[in-house]
Amino acid sequence: MFQASEIKNRIINSEKAAGLLEDGWCKADLHVHTCCSHDVPPAWQTHPAHLLEKAKNTGLDFVTFTDHDTVKAYDLLGWDRENLVPGVEISIKDTENVGHTVHVNTYTFDREQFMEMEHLARERRDIYSLIDYLRDNDLPHTYNHPFWFKFGEKPNMFAVPELVRQFPVIEYNAQDLKQKNFFSMMLAQRHNKGTVVTTDSHTGGIGRVYTVAKGDTFEEYFSNIVKGRSYMVMEEPSWKHFASEVGGLMELLFSIDKEIWEETGFSTGVGAFDKVLSALAMDTPWKSTGLNKATSGVARQISGSRLPVLLHMLTKRSQVTKIERMINA
Repeated sequence: MFQASEIKNRIINSEKAAGLLEDGWCKADLHVHTCCSHDVPPAWQTHPAHLLEKAKNTGLDFVTFTDHDTVKAYDLLGWDRENLVPGVEISIKDTENVGHTVHVNTYTFDREQFMEMEHLARERRDIYSLIDYLRDNDLPHTYNHPFWFKFGEKPNMFAVPELVRQFPVIEYNAQDLKQKNFFSMMLAQRHNKGTVVTTDSHTGGIGRVYTVAKGDTFEEYFSNIVKGRSYMVMEEPSWKHFASEVGGLMELLFSIDKEIWEETGFSTGVGAFDKVLSALAMDTPWKSTGLNKATSGVARQISGSRLPVLLHMLTKRSQVTKIERMINA
């Protein structure tokens, strides 16, 4: 029978985590985006080199960047950096088995394996073929934000519990609604799955939350997560993480770097939006110190308020109700 207290016991504060880390446990934030993702502004704050250094200074033992369907970050940094774990967030829309887009994080692959995964996702569009490939190649993988649904798609919520059964680890996404994360953890517990908490940061907020487990190697670390021998470390409520990302995004829009844009080959895929961002990247009055300071001030005010999350909650209220009915059916 489901016990809410068991989920709460898997989430600890940094003080308790510090004791575990002193005993040799490791920590990692397993879902982070760099400016190589199509939805992250190309700024130094989100450049892979900057984030790698920030991660080390934050004390992360394993660092991974999980950009959307690209491994450009590793091409820039090198694939064999110490404690840098190849990662990617694969997007796959399986209309036959699922009906909506699913995001899967996978780790420790090489470039050839990445190409094979991309082929399965883009050409085969069969989530079960992708999962079989990950299993056959012993590639660690997680089911990201199970109750997140791409805008414009009609979600098939009844496919989610079956998908949870197929994955070794389920994500608690620090930016998602608390209720939706709670439902994900319910399913993870029901099916005896490992759990991780991640920032899913698109603004350079790597390591604000993290998962701790033992392991001299990433494979051992992840294996202990799968076995439930881990804790999720998160002290602030989800709404603060979400609001911080909104404020951080506003600041990044006025910090776009033309050289980084060219280096990463950045493109949102939307021509009109790319033109606006390109204008912000140029040396124009928009780059003035006064404007940047004003923008940063507004962004900080927004990130410190509940307004973004309240608006988000209002738009997702009916969805949360439907998920609850499905979970308790």
